[in-house]
Amino acid sequence: MDYLPLFADVKDRPVLVVGGGDVAARKIAFLRRAGARVLVVTKHLEPSLQQLVDEQEIHLLADTFDEAQLDNVFLVIAATDDGDVNRRVFDAANARHRLVNVVDDQPLCSFIFPSIVDRSPLLVAISSGGNAPVLARLLREKIEALLPANLGRMAEVAGRWRTRIKAFRKTTDERRRFWESAFRGRFASLMAAGKEQAAEQVLADELAKPGSSTGEIILIGAGPGDAGLLTLRGLQVIQQADVVFYDHLVTDGVLELVRRDAELISVGKRAGSHLVAQHDTNRMLVEAAQAGKTVVRLKGGDPFIFGRGGEELQAAAAAGIPFQVVPGVTAASGATAYAGIPLTHRDYAQSATFVTGHYKADSAPFDWSQLAQSRQTLAIYMGTMKAAEIGEQLIAHGREAQTPVAVISRGTRADQQVRTGTLQQLEELAKDAPMPALLVVGEVVQLHHELAWFQHTTGPEAFDASVVNLA
Repeated sequence: MDYLPLFADVKDRPVLVVGGGDVAARKIAFLRRAGARVLVVTKHLEPSLQQLVDEQEIHLLADTFDEAQLDNVFLVIAATDDGDVNRRVFDAANARHRLVNVVDDQPLCSFIFPSIVDRSPLLVAISSGGNAPVLARLLREKIEALLPANLGRMAEVAGRWRTRIKAFRKTTDERRRFWESAFRGRFASLMAAGKEQAAEQVLADELAKPGSSTGEIILIGAGPGDAGLLTLRGLQVIQQADVVFYDHLVTDGVLELVRRDAELISVGKRAGSHLVAQHDTNRMLVEAAQAGKTVVRLKGGDPFIFGRGGEELQAAAAAGIPFQVVPGVTAASGATAYAGIPLTHRDYAQSATFVTGHYKADSAPFDWSQLAQSRQTLAIYMGTMKAAEIGEQLIAHGREAQTPVAVISRGTRADQQVRTGTLQQLEELAKDAPMPALLVVGEVVQLHHELAWFQHTTGPEAFDASVVNLA
């Protein structure tokens, strides 16, 4: 270990910065966030620093460096483009046992600035010891994505409760288990939702009656396939789950991101078959939450768009189980974007309609005349089995038989396949299409050949390229 990692308290302490350019301005902004009293030595101040001097937010000490300026300061930073001045600052600081940083000159540094993930009062510092600062920055970006913005506020609330928790939990092990449960459970969820008072009530209830707290159900949209389309909030939540109930549409790439010790339970549904009946899924979700667990219901796409998410949360509400929803990228937007098919376009479609081809037998029939209108895009979920009826009805109600259509199979995945043709060919295009598949009807489909950007497989050789286009 080349450097001893420390967090220095510089609040209201004098810190000398030699230099007044852009680099000095960045360091000064960092110091001011930590509450330092900044003293500047420079002949020329860049405009933002001059404004801070004018507003008496920082103090211009002198225009040239003198060793005596180091006598009463806590830290020293040299940020000039003059190597001789930087060396003088370093030597003088070392002689006075002052920590010094010469920007972008590691040999002339007795301390370095790490990359910071700031969730004050929670801070994460990453350093490569000056060897690979870009790598440290990239790592910081990854950590930024994992840490919710509310962590700082949650740490502040926890700090207020520390003394009280110690009074009720006498041993270190008891307190550790208490806080692990709180930071992974309902307390954390309520803090994320901005319900601080309710979150503190959860802490109070757990102190009064240990183990009595009910868990919660978190409904998450996993996106259409590509794990990179899982939302940041979705990623954060699945890493806090005790148990995850997932559908078959959730890809292995997304499941790999789930907390390692979480229980994974498949309750997948496929066209024509149900691994677990819906009422059984509802029951298992409720029972797991009633046992005090953080329950994630992970569904492909967006759970509120043809995903029965509303039905599952109705069951949770009826049982008095708290819940929240994390939206996902739905197939209509994700799969079409990866296929290079914009849902709307000023020249072709002024609206987009999402329709399901799988509906209850006793539900109201489609308004085919409305769906058959031109200059709109139809995105039809679960429609391959009824592709013949869909094509016939749209044509019968006025949509041109030559309207461009696409069948996007396994959209956004490595084996994505896009079949394009015309509305009168829809049945043939959909036949034996790999699942899951999305049907797209509208003039925007013709842009696929111009805008397709994502690597995808070719279609089956059984198709005649003169009849349909495969991409």
